[in-house]
Amino acid sequence: MSLVGHQAPPIFRRGPAPLVRLILLVSICLAMLVADIKYRYLDVLRQGLSVVTYPLQMAAAAPADVVRNASRYFATLLEVQLENADLRRQVLDAAQLLLRFEHLQRENEALRSLVDMSRRVPVRSVSAEILYNAPDPFARKVILDRGAQHGIEAGLAVVDAHGVIGQVTRVYPVQAEVTLLTDKNQAIAVESLRTGLRGVLFGTGQGKLEMRFVLAGADIRAGDELITSGLDGVFLPGLPVATVSSVEREGQAFAVIACEPAAGVENSVQVLVLGRAELPPAPPAELTQAESAPRSR
Repeated sequence: MSLVGHQAPPIFRRGPAPLVRLILLVSICLAMLVADIKYRYLDVLRQGLSVVTYPLQMAAAAPADVVRNASRYFATLLEVQLENADLRRQVLDAAQLLLRFEHLQRENEALRSLVDMSRRVPVRSVSAEILYNAPDPFARKVILDRGAQHGIEAGLAVVDAHGVIGQVTRVYPVQAEVTLLTDKNQAIAVESLRTGLRGVLFGTGQGKLEMRFVLAGADIRAGDELITSGLDGVFLPGLPVATVSSVEREGQAFAVIACEPAAGVENSVQVLVLGRAELPPAPPAELTQAESAPRSR
């Protein structure tokens, strides 16, 4: 039932037009911007909002940070592992070079000592290197890298930079066998450098030497240096052989004299093979005939 002069209410309440709303909102924003720029009244509100939203910002950035940090961690770990492997390789190479340098330095010093020894010995000498020990386990013998093709002969003396180490006992075309002084079947004629006492030095087969057949009352004591006497016709006189380490005399006719080799008999590598001593030149035939002719009275 309708009443006269009464209108039905609209279904939707209508407000200002959209253009009016736009102009109004733009004006409000411009006014707020101008007021904020001029009076800075929104700084406190802005700081408060930043404090309130900071945990939310951190929570939102956490997944990206985790992914970024994890990728950086694994990349750094792989780089460190590769660098450590490279450093270990460099350390091994440096250690190998250092060992090689030390070996070459020792070998150079040994060669210099051999050169000095060859200058002191007035005979022809051949430098050689010990290759390996002889296969006989009951003998003290070594094999040289020089043989008959290099002028090596059986019976020649072998020395290192400090003294006699042995004698050539067998010769091959390119190699030679040396019996060391410490072999139980090896003997060498020696004399004391201090007193001139002569004797014979024998090997014990265990890296030691023993001077035998010396009377208990002979003038010899620990510390005496023994050199070759040259009476055997094999070794040149004056070569260092051994040093007396102990002398026992009590209750025995002959003294028990233990000696230490002067040379590195068991550990030398670079050696010299000494040639035979040259005989003095023969006298002229005229002088020999004159001496053999009977003297006239």
